[in-house]
Amino acid sequence: MKGWFSKIYLTLLLTAIVLPFIVVGGVSVGASKTIAFPPNEFSLRWYEVLFTEPEWLNAMGLSLLIAVCAAIIAVSLALVINYVLWRLKSRFSQITFALGLGPFMLPPIILALGASLFWAEVGWYGRIEATIISHGIFLVTLPLVIIARGFASLTDDVVEAATIMGASPWQLFSTIVLPLITPYLITGFVLVAILSFNEYLVANMISGFVVETLPIKIFNNVRYGYSPVIASASMFFVTTTVIALLVVAKSTDLLTLLGARKDT
Repeated sequence: MKGWFSKIYLTLLLTAIVLPFIVVGGVSVGASKTIAFPPNEFSLRWYEVLFTEPEWLNAMGLSLLIAVCAAIIAVSLALVINYVLWRLKSRFSQITFALGLGPFMLPPIILALGASLFWAEVGWYGRIEATIISHGIFLVTLPLVIIARGFASLTDDVVEAATIMGASPWQLFSTIVLPLITPYLITGFVLVAILSFNEYLVANMISGFVVETLPIKIFNNVRYGYSPVIASASMFFVTTTVIALLVVAKSTDLLTLLGARKDT
């Protein structure tokens, strides 16, 4: 009885997850100018619009630029913080690490509002640089935790052996620490880039509609009239996310890096 209940529950859960993607995917390949499911005629015209019209290409380009730059900032900050804390190993380092988790403990609307007020005061409201820096800082928590797992896997024997061999602090970092934590850096980078690429609230409140990222472009399209091109853009979101995660999973042990236990 318990087994049947589990199967029914998993089936309903998977249906609830997959069904929206089926509907959106169906709308994205329909020929109708209005949102309709199921599609009466198969067509890729809305994907053609997405990848040929300058306004959509510009939105995707801005989102990609912001995502890559924000990921570089977040991973760089997380790497520096974790390396310093790993070397210090003091109570102060634990407090600093806890403060780094702060952005995920506050509601996103509070962070977005605070950032909006800050950038307005310094005169950078509506600039792409403000969005990049904000994404990099707000999303630093994810690589901070992931990279911390990498440093936690390093034993004191590594440092002692390198010191005995006469390695300088830079040689210790560049030839021993960095290669060992590279999978964690890659994982943190990709996850931050995905979140930044899909982020709407912070980008909207910091840049308004001046910097029109792809999520903002989709919202504007919904706001001023539903068009099937938003379904194509949504499927593009899903596809890029899945591909990025598959690449990371293939090059690194993604689930283990995120905390899953290995089967023994």
